[in-house]
Amino acid sequence: MAGTDLTALSEAEEKGRILFAQACEFVRGAANLDSIPATELPEVAFVGRSNVGKSSLLNALTGRKTLARVSNTPGRTREINFFALGNRLMLADLPGYGYAKVSRTDSERWTELIFAYLRGRPTLRRAVLLIDSRRGPLPQDIEVMDLLDRSAVSYQLVLTKVDKLKAGELAAVQAATEAQARRHAAAHPELIATSAEKGDGIAALRATLTSLTES
Repeated sequence: MAGTDLTALSEAEEKGRILFAQACEFVRGAANLDSIPATELPEVAFVGRSNVGKSSLLNALTGRKTLARVSNTPGRTREINFFALGNRLMLADLPGYGYAKVSRTDSERWTELIFAYLRGRPTLRRAVLLIDSRRGPLPQDIEVMDLLDRSAVSYQLVLTKVDKLKAGELAAVQAATEAQARRHAAAHPELIATSAEKGDGIAALRATLTSLTES
């Protein structure tokens, strides 16, 4: 990479560091569309399978240990939780999908809420679709990508838990995920590989999300 590109990247990452160091305040949990808060802030939604690491990633991005609840029990998040970051960006933590041990009624209700929100939120700039790097895109993830394509919601694929893989394994899952993304019209071309535990990719993801506040 050329020196100028490195400088630009460094500047973008510094902007991201500054934004994500700002106060991040819980706004509201919404269990139905009527309780979703109105906002004029640009918004980013975090979506993924249960236990993919959404809460851990949100905590790592904001440098907080308890912003979002971290649990070894999938299916804990049962509503959309909204956080206002530095009065510049709204973060939405969506319920995980694909957890088999909840009732079918609960699962259908959560899924309906998630996609009604994604389709109808005018301030939504991007969805961040988290993929467990140990598994790669699973059929349910691909179904969600298809739904986002049909809803014309721009989304970015982010691998989680990359510290659990060896270098060769990570390269393979990155290639497979990028190939899957190329099949989807609404998928952002950049794939970011992250580890909430080790900090991999956190600065890059902060920079990308911060850029949405400037457009």
